[in-house]
Amino acid sequence: MAGRVDGKVAFITGAARGQGRSHALRLAQEGADIIAIDVCRRVPYEVSAAATEEDLAETERQVKGLGRRIVAKQADVRDFDAVKAAVEEGVSNLGRLDIVSANAGVVGTPTTTESLPEDEWRTMIDINLTGVWHTVKAAIPSLKNAGRGGSIILTSSVAGLRGYANMAHYVSAKHAVVGLTRTLAMELAADSIRVNSLHPTQVNTDMIHNQPIYDLFAGKQGATKAEFAAASSRLQMLPVPWVEPVDISNALLFLASDEARYITGAALAIDAGSSLL
Repeated sequence: MAGRVDGKVAFITGAARGQGRSHALRLAQEGADIIAIDVCRRVPYEVSAAATEEDLAETERQVKGLGRRIVAKQADVRDFDAVKAAVEEGVSNLGRLDIVSANAGVVGTPTTTESLPEDEWRTMIDINLTGVWHTVKAAIPSLKNAGRGGSIILTSSVAGLRGYANMAHYVSAKHAVVGLTRTLAMELAADSIRVNSLHPTQVNTDMIHNQPIYDLFAGKQGATKAEFAAASSRLQMLPVPWVEPVDISNALLFLASDEARYITGAALAIDAGSSLL
């Protein structure tokens, strides 16, 4: 049987590990070839450990292990020229572009708004908002020129639907992604290019499993993983502390597939009900 995105090509940012790798593998399982980029170095103020070139190579290895083609490049979403070059090389090698996953992002250091350093605010906006814009801007020409339509999926967050104290920079960027999604959906509809946003709750990756995030959610210094899990569980309606990367990837696959052919401008929460609280 043909896969749900058989013969299509997907461009995924932040693909070295975590949700990005999960997205690449899930789409590859359903027949897509992949263009993958990641910065593969530490970003200032990011609380989790940096992805590495070895991580990106592992994503490449696993996609190839599924029998799919992949073009994997090291690129920073803050650098439009680098993102554009990666898209162009990927399309040249793989022949087309159909799906865009603007997934790359950082969490940043939890701190009060009044204490937030100017440079940390700029870094967050540059990656989590401008980086999303760069991703889409680089991909739109290939989608339009092919004349086949396409699906663009922007990764926001539950923090794009509600506020969280001590995360003004992150929450602001993720809310802005919703506005970008709706605007793009209007601009690109005539070309049959659909644009939607994903809103995950806590996802079981390195981005939440680190001491600053444990401390933020548990409300104490030196919090344990178990204390974080308990605090995180209180923020979900369903009885779980977090969801798995594949849960987000399954939602992305749906939006990328023809099953969602008339869905555009939507904000899809994969949040265990946390946006209801």
